[in-house]
Order: sequence, then structure tokens, then C-alpha cells
Amino acid sequence: MHYFVTGATGFIGKRLVRKLLARKGSVVHFLVREDSLAKVAALREFWGVGPARAVPVVGDLRQKRLGVSAADLKALKGQVDHVFHLAAVYDLGADAQQQVEVNIEGTRNTVDFAQAIAAGHFHHVSSIAAAGLYEGVFREDMFEEAENTDHPYFMTKHESEKIVRTACRLPWTVYRPAMVVGDSRTGEMDKIDGPYYFFKLIQRLRRILPPWMPSVGLEGGRINIVPVDFVVDALAAISQRPDIAGRCFHLVDPVGYRVGDVLDIFSRAAHAPRMNLFVNAALLGFIPKSVRKGLMAVAPVRRIRAAVMKDLGLPDDILEFVNYPTRFDCRETLAALKGTGIACPNLRDYAWRLWDYWERHLDPDLHIDRSLRGTVAGKVVLVTGGSSGIGLAAAHRFAEAGATTVICGRDEAKLAEARQAAQAKGHDFITYPVDLSDMADCDRFVQLLLDTHGGVDFLVNNAGRSIRRAIEASFDRFHDLERTMQLNYFGSLRLTLGLLPAMVARRRGHVVNISSIGVLTNAPRFSAYVASKAALDAWTRCAASEFADRGITFTTINMPLVRTPMIAPTGIYNNVPTLSPEDAAEMVVQACIARPVRIATRLGIAGEVLHALLPRVAQIVMNTSFRLFPDSSAARGDKGGKPGLSPEAAALQQMMRGIHF
Repeated sequence: MHYFVTGATGFIGKRLVRKLLARKGSVVHFLVREDSLAKVAALREFWGVGPARAVPVVGDLRQKRLGVSAADLKALKGQVDHVFHLAAVYDLGADAQQQVEVNIEGTRNTVDFAQAIAAGHFHHVSSIAAAGLYEGVFREDMFEEAENTDHPYFMTKHESEKIVRTACRLPWTVYRPAMVVGDSRTGEMDKIDGPYYFFKLIQRLRRILPPWMPSVGLEGGRINIVPVDFVVDALAAISQRPDIAGRCFHLVDPVGYRVGDVLDIFSRAAHAPRMNLFVNAALLGFIPKSVRKGLMAVAPVRRIRAAVMKDLGLPDDILEFVNYPTRFDCRETLAALKGTGIACPNLRDYAWRLWDYWERHLDPDLHIDRSLRGTVAGKVVLVTGGSSGIGLAAAHRFAEAGATTVICGRDEAKLAEARQAAQAKGHDFITYPVDLSDMADCDRFVQLLLDTHGGVDFLVNNAGRSIRRAIEASFDRFHDLERTMQLNYFGSLRLTLGLLPAMVARRRGHVVNISSIGVLTNAPRFSAYVASKAALDAWTRCAASEFADRGITFTTINMPLVRTPMIAPTGIYNNVPTLSPEDAAEMVVQACIARPVRIATRLGIAGEVLHALLPRVAQIVMNTSFRLFPDSSAARGDKGGKPGLSPEAAALQQMMRGIHF
């Protein structure tokens, strides 16, 4: 049996050719552009055959009769039993002109070629998109009934199928696969398309929320998904039948799913929060198209929409198809496959394989230089409070990555010690003594940085002061609030405001502010500290909005409890699970690499959500912890004695890792 295949190098085509070549004595001729001949050897290796059974035919889909030479046309005439036409643009976001050239004119050229070589049968792989946005059930014997084919992809798929139905004088068969995803056995896929567009959103939800927390999903129309192995097996099996001329077969999942179901299935596969509550996208249907079009004409609305779509990696047209209205009958396909053992697997059974393959091979983040060296090498990085704790650990990471690393602190001896430790590791720190709670000293330091380094590229506001003392023990200690605010808020702001103009002039810069998990959980006994950090958080949100179009970005890290000298005076923390300075430094590193708006632990976000949804319950929880854990002896002014912990307090401190008590 001799076959001719267009699109043999594509995702479906490669697998179909391998299937056809598995038949004893079969020979496959396949269209290939002259500049792609170098790929033939790899294709033959993939198919496991030699030159005698996999024969390239040089041509171009866009040319008359595929641009195949007269000699090749003569050699193929009367020799080809089946022509499989798979070459097409399967991309909603592709250029309209390109889709017309490939999908419509390419099909016309392939039909003319098949007739010129007097092929025995023409098999056209169309798509369910040929139905357009048909309202209701679209049967396999329907074609002219297609509705709403205005979109270039739908239009070209419909018109290309029409060419086969009206212009092909050979026996023909049409196949309409649903949305094709990866192999159900291996997960292998070659591009991001269809449901894969939403994987990045699911991944982000998994990173910020615990898997047991319910989340809100988007409900919409129906979506039909089939794995590539089912499509290939069905194509190969049905094409052998003698009774298929002039018929159409829907290669679809007979079950079908709603959009919300698909999102939930993949969320489960990703171990992300389940989407238990859905917002029906159909609710937006009441907004007239003219109103929606008018909104899109407003520049800020367009900017917001473009930014959101870009951030999530979604094509511009994807939201237009969330309410996809068509269901597909496939009784002809089911009858043709009866007894073959070929059936579409249930999405729930193989979704995890698709997710795993995507995360290992297709996730766009894998192809971006996310190394710290690629981010900061040759750049000036300033870490305040860099002589110990989080700041010192982060400074070592920056220096090792090739950054010009500047650290500052009040204690010159500690700065010298840090510099010697860096030199022992083979890198260097530039150290400056400065008191950031002194505004005049801040101004002096800013001018020194501008004169010596021309400013900084990355500013990590890490220096801070923490006070753990109940309010009822602070009635006569207003100075605690003043000194905490002076360093944590005013010192950070004075430094940031001094360095921002140089960043604006260069149109680049990133500011990382080390905040606290207590800002999210409203931790008792830390009112002075949390208030100062909350003020910094609020200012940062405002600044990020103002500088969003200037190339300046901001990240707030709601840091959990870290084992640093700052918490040493509180003996109760000796038995509390905490992060190491190195773990905390990794959060700072990721803030500089990915530049997210905020980095927070799942516990912190859970606390924030609890306070937002059930504030009274949150207060009770935090008040309980407040009463379980006493003030330290230092906070009480008691230099002797050690506060004891009840069994309940000991259990709770193990459960609530990293939260301030």
C-alpha cells in the first residue's frame, strides 16, 4: 500500500506516518520543503524505516499542485492508494492571511495534486472548528448548517472542507478531530494550545494557595478534548474501511466537558486548589457587543487587558470562545470503530500525564534565563542590614552571582567581618557604615552611592527593628513605636526616594522590601513592628502603581519567622520551627529574578484570607495564641526567670511554623 501525506512533520502527521508504516510492505511518500530536507534523516529514525519506505517529495503547500516537479508527478501517478492531507494552521492566534494561504489554498493545491496523480482516495483532516459557533448538537452529516464562522480559524477550516466536498473528484473522506492534546500514555505534546493556555494560571494558584483551599473557577461552554494517540489510531483504522467515501467522522470525546470541569480536572492533576465555585462567563453576555467594543477603545482598559493576557500567556481571542456553544455527535465514528478496541480515554485518567509533560518540557518559564547570575551579574545590588542574618546570606548569593554587592549597617566591626567572610569565599562586598534611622545620614549615604556607583540597580530594604511586646505592657513606651517606625518605615523610604530618580532616568530598577507575615495575620504582641511594616507595604503598593510604566518594579516579601539575631532576645523562639537565613535569602533571590508583586507563604495568605472573610474568627484564633504565649522576660522587664509553655502552647507553636506570636 502506498500513501502520500502532507503535514508528515507535524505533531499528528509524524505519528500517523509511523502508524501507516507499521503495516507490512507499506510505503509513505511525504511532502517536504527543500529547506527542510535536513530533517528527513531524523524523521526516518523516528519512524524506524529506511529510504525505500519513507520517500520525501520536495514541494510547497502554497504552490499549484504543491509545487511538485513534473518528474515526481509522473512517477507518483497511479501509484498512490491514499492521500492524507493534514498540513494546516492549527492556531487561533495565527495571522488571518497565513491561515487563508495554508488552510484554504493549501487544501485546493493538495486536491489538485491528488487528482493529477490519480490517487485512490483523499482523506482530509479538518477540525470541529468547521462547525463555527453552532448553537446545539452538530452531527457528522452536517456541514452547510455551520454558524458564526467569522473568526479566521473557523472560516478557513470551513472553506477548506468545502473545497474537498465540492471540488474533489476522487473518493473522499473528512475527519474532524476535536481539540488535540498530548499523548494519553506519555503526555507528549509539541506546543501550548487549547487547555494548556490555562496551565500557567493553575500553576500560580498552586504556588500561593494550599491544595485543600477551595478556589473560584470560570464556568462557560463545552470543550471537547482528545489525545493525539486516539486521533491517530482512529484515523488509521477508519481509513481502511471500504464504506467511507463521501462521509465525515467526528474524532471527539463522546463524553465532553464544560470549561469549568476541565479546569477542575487539571487543577486536581496539578495538585492545585480545586475549583469548587464557578463564575459563569455567560453572565457577561448581557453586555452588548457595542458596549464591550467601546470599552476596548479606552486606552487604560486595553492596557489592563493586554497586561493580564500577557502575564497569563493567553492569546487575545481565547476569551471569545469560553462560552463555546457546540456539542458534537459522533455516532458514525463509534460505529466505525466498533470491535477495533479504539476508544477515546477519559480525560480524568490521563490529565496528570499532560500536566507532568507540560511542566517538565513546555512551561514557558523553562526557556527563560531564571538564573541569579543572568539577573544581577554586572549590576549594582544594595542590601541594607547586610552585616548579619537575612541580609548577609542574600549578599553572599548576589556576590557569588557576579553582582557589585554593596552592604550597609551601623556596626563597622560587623561590616569588616562580613567583608572578610566574603573574601574567604572568593568574592567581595563593598561596605558602608550608615545609620538608616538618621535621616541626615541617609541623605549622605544616598549621595555617596550616586557619586561612587551611579545609583543601584537592585535595592533590598532589609534593615529593620522588631519589638515583641503586648500593648498593655507598652502604655508608657510610645518611644517603641517611634524608633520602630523611624527605621522600618522612614529609613527605608528616605533611602528609596533618594535612589529612585537615578532608576527612573535609566528606566530600570527593582526594589525589594522585606516585610512580615505579621502584616497578613495581624500578629499580636507585634503591633509596633507590624504597623511599621504595614505602612511600608502600603507605600510600596502606591509606588508600584505610579512607576509601572517607568521600568521600575517593586516586590514585597511577607517574610515568616527567620532565625536571626533580631529574634534572639525572645527565648520562646528557641523551640519554634523557623526558616534559616539561607532559606530567607532564597526568597530575596527569587524576588529579584521573577520580580513578583509579592512573595508570601501559604500560611500567611491563608491568614490574610481568613481575616478578610471571617475577621471575628481570625481575631479569636490570634487572641487564643496571644494568651497561650506570654511576653518574654525582656519585654516584661524581668531579667530573671523563663516563661513556661503549656502543652497546648507547645503543640500550637509546632503547627504554626513561621508565624509571629
